[in-house]
Amino acid sequence: MKKINFIFKTLFFASILVLVSCSDDTEPQEPRGDYENGILISGEGASAAAGGTISFISNDYATVESKIYNKVNGADLGVFLQSMTLEGDNAYIVVDNQNTISVVNRYTFQELGKITEELLKPRYITVVGNRGYVTNWGSTSDETDDFIAVVDINTFEFIEKISVGNGPERIAFNGGKLYVTHKGAFTNNNIVSVINLSNNEVSTITVKDRPDEMFFKSSTELVVLSEGRTLYDSNFNVIGHTQAGIATINLQTNEVTSEIEFTEGVHPSLIDALNGELYYSISNDVYKVGINATMPATDALLSDVADISFYGMAVKNGKLYALDASFSDISKVNIFDLSSNEKTNTFDAPLGASKIYFN
Repeated sequence: MKKINFIFKTLFFASILVLVSCSDDTEPQEPRGDYENGILISGEGASAAAGGTISFISNDYATVESKIYNKVNGADLGVFLQSMTLEGDNAYIVVDNQNTISVVNRYTFQELGKITEELLKPRYITVVGNRGYVTNWGSTSDETDDFIAVVDINTFEFIEKISVGNGPERIAFNGGKLYVTHKGAFTNNNIVSVINLSNNEVSTITVKDRPDEMFFKSSTELVVLSEGRTLYDSNFNVIGHTQAGIATINLQTNEVTSEIEFTEGVHPSLIDALNGELYYSISNDVYKVGINATMPATDALLSDVADISFYGMAVKNGKLYALDASFSDISKVNIFDLSSNEKTNTFDAPLGASKIYFN
């Protein structure tokens, strides 16, 4: 009887080992499309004949493919391709001069539909649940008609407008509220709009001139880069500058709690964060400071990099990606290893390359 019990236990534990082994030896996930696991680069385009396009570079750099939307859908996006948002399985491609948002599967780039109703110079979109919120500049001749278009991302239909100040740009969601930077469209502005989605009530936070790029440092802190602006007289001679800054905003009080301030005439334009470090660009230089810094960096991380205009920048996985945009020829994306600050790779990028996304 003991021998039978021993044999039963042996077989039982053997079967458990087989099951564990099988469960650990899982089948590799099937690719969701040709454009999964790579870098997407959007280019604004330059004219009706040379519209905006998107390129793909695989993570191992073995595959580089241009005009992926055009190839998959047999159509052009038009000009100017302003931005792209990746959310869920979809990508939302905003083309401002066409007043369209093309919705595609982010892995195959097959178009699913277009959002076209009630858009006027759209800039950026963020998705919250089943709704998309799109910043719009409105008419170039009217500084009071700027708005957020609310759309149904399942039916692609327009729902309503939320009126905001002049020149809404980037838009992000946090804790039941939308945060919108106002660079000023064809003029200038110096506010961040806060939209409470429970009632669409809009309040504003004053920052330095021409706020643009932003990110959430935590659930209660927002970091906003304000470029500052150059002042001209009636003959377009430079007569001064307003101060630029990188502000940290407390989202519970809507107050600026700390700020990196730049000297007059210095205008940072791009910002990103990685592993507790803040990266920002000034002309052809890139600087790095701690994410809680209150003073600008004294020395450049990358200084006067030849042949790079830094029209777009992103950091990820120990690498910095910089776009050298051309509006008459092929642009370039340059990749730097942040452990050595050396350029390791250069690839072709779209005409007017401006933004980098990780898919």
